[in-house]
Amino acid sequence: MRVHNFSAGPGALPEPVLRKAAEQMLDYEGYGMSVMEMSHRSKMFQDIIDEAEATLRELMNVPANYKILFLQGGATQQFAMIPMNLHKTGNADYALTGVWAKNAVEQAKQYMNVSVVASSEDKNFNYIPAIDPAKLNPNADYFHYTSNNTVHGTRFTEIPKVETTLVCDMSSNILSEVYDVSKFGLIYAGAQKNMGPSGVTVVIIREDLVGTPLPFTPIMLNYEYQVKGASMHNTPPTYGIYLAMLNFRWLKELGGVPAMQKVNEEKAKLIYDCIDESKLFKGFVEKKDRSLMNVTFGTGDADLDKTFIKEAQAAGFVNLNGYKTLGGMRVSIYNAAPTEGVRLLVEFMKSFEVRNV
Repeated sequence: MRVHNFSAGPGALPEPVLRKAAEQMLDYEGYGMSVMEMSHRSKMFQDIIDEAEATLRELMNVPANYKILFLQGGATQQFAMIPMNLHKTGNADYALTGVWAKNAVEQAKQYMNVSVVASSEDKNFNYIPAIDPAKLNPNADYFHYTSNNTVHGTRFTEIPKVETTLVCDMSSNILSEVYDVSKFGLIYAGAQKNMGPSGVTVVIIREDLVGTPLPFTPIMLNYEYQVKGASMHNTPPTYGIYLAMLNFRWLKELGGVPAMQKVNEEKAKLIYDCIDESKLFKGFVEKKDRSLMNVTFGTGDADLDKTFIKEAQAAGFVNLNGYKTLGGMRVSIYNAAPTEGVRLLVEFMKSFEVRNV
């Protein structure tokens, strides 16, 4: 029996995707072998990665002058690749809105003069700070922000308005809501939230940003080499790309990102309404900045939080622990989390409140 998995990452995968992968485990499309056994140089695998790219391009309406890469190293590796490859004046602006944004800042400082132009660290990242145009550097090589903050449960509800190249870590909300890709110079995301298993990182980069890396940039961290090699300068994470391809197919069949956004808004509303109406549970972040993907909350009593998590797990709701530095609970409702599972969790929250208030 499958549980209701609300893990922050690796997150749940769509059941139809898992069933298709299981069906094809020993024999992919009549080739007599698993995708895990294929040469990445074969036509068989080339067809898979081509479909993955084409479907993702369609789902996000990616313009023709953008390249799509399927890389390794996680989003964390991009924290260094971006400043290495986009370095021109050596200046960069960053918004500091959470744990992973902070890590991105620290990595960039090794290669750039970094200005933190907006920060919510003063309130433990429980809100999205306003971006003051006066603080932006007109000579910055890029402005970097994290669209959704997985740990704290906040999200930018609007794309920042900046004059320089816009770079976005979209790891935990890519494909969950509609974005105009043409407003960005570079988007990157680890696959393990909304696209597939861990081990694959997607980079969507405008062509003019490719080809001017710092001289010491290693080949594997150089976007130009990755573009020339079409994501296969070396052996890529083939099975992860295959599962991402199946995931993109699944999302397209559901109606694409606009349809998925409506479902995600419905799921989030179910939980936030429960929290807002509760006398026991309290949300951790400002309402105007609430994430659609990661809902953070608690009772105000650490022992009661632990009891909730334990009883929820016994009832089939797993991976509800809040981040280690934040505590409380976190419900991650990525694309693959079924609405019915969210409804059942809300019913459990209400019954727990009745028993503990």
